[in-house]
Amino acid sequence: MSYIGNAPISAAFLTDTFSGTGSQTAYTMTVAPANTSSIIVAVTGVLQDPSTYSVSGTTLTFSAAPPSGTSNISVRYLGIPASGVTTTAYRTVTNTTATAGQTSFTIPSYTVGYVDVYRNGVYLPTSDYTATTGTTVVLTNAATAGDTITTISFYVSSVLNAIPTTGGTISGNLVVTGTETVPTITSPAATALTLQTNNGTTALNLTSAGYPLTPLRPAFRAYVGSNASVAQGGIVIFNTTTAVTNFNIGSNYSTSTGTFTAPVAGVYTFTFCVLWTGLTSGSSYMEAVLAVNGTAQASSGRMIYQANYNGYGSYAEVRLTAIANLASGDLVTVRNNSGATVTAYGGDSTWTWFGGYLVG
Repeated sequence: MSYIGNAPISAAFLTDTFSGTGSQTAYTMTVAPANTSSIIVAVTGVLQDPSTYSVSGTTLTFSAAPPSGTSNISVRYLGIPASGVTTTAYRTVTNTTATAGQTSFTIPSYTVGYVDVYRNGVYLPTSDYTATTGTTVVLTNAATAGDTITTISFYVSSVLNAIPTTGGTISGNLVVTGTETVPTITSPAATALTLQTNNGTTALNLTSAGYPLTPLRPAFRAYVGSNASVAQGGIVIFNTTTAVTNFNIGSNYSTSTGTFTAPVAGVYTFTFCVLWTGLTSGSSYMEAVLAVNGTAQASSGRMIYQANYNGYGSYAEVRLTAIANLASGDLVTVRNNSGATVTAYGGDSTWTWFGGYLVG
């Protein structure tokens, strides 16, 4: 028969076919239907009532195993979820009465390639107009006064940016509410999962065995490279770091000022060991304190002066481990709280050293 407009199209219903074994009850379908009423199931040509089977995702389960047969089970989909749909069109009809010689008509927004144009009810082929802007239609031949120009415009929204179910890349921020479940990963690769911040910086890696590898974990350990005189109340500058036992992850510790700057608010732990030497007065003592923003927070305790200790002169080793709840930007130092100017014994990473890290 004749028609006006686009040629009609048709498509067959999606159908799955399975072969029964006489014992098998579960079968895997091509797509996941919305529910049992979204499919028509027939066994050996006999239509099955939806109460005789159930659907979970792509799994079709019969309450009783269908009999053996080659392709004797038919599953016809009446509709499928929108996971395979790439476009959705919104249709708007606009009627405009033309003026003499008018060629350009402004219409509601449309996606280029999705607009039909009629002149006095007669469908115009695409060669009779231009529609490339998304908001206008321009006739090739000017209209006559009183002509009715009808446009049927379609605005198409894409769902191509849907999160892929089998892998892909998500750009921008992803907000997850509820419970997020990460499947078990058995890949032998060293890094199995990587989480990044919104600026692309790697924040967390997980190995295939589930061990966390956190590249941004503020931590440091430094030591005094050579003997250094420290005035009473002065900062001990641990000026040397190396790659193994001494390090500076995040570069938050300054080897030039002896100051650790907290990069984020949180609980930190600090440990130091200072080997003091140089006191000559038996009435004095040697001590070091952990200071935050210049104020002492914890003390190593005082070591009383003892001359010629084991024949090596005056030495005292003071130690401390403490935790601190810091704000971002707080400054942490080790200070000389001895009774006088003393010397921090240096030259070896095991003598006078300072370290710390973010607990969380």
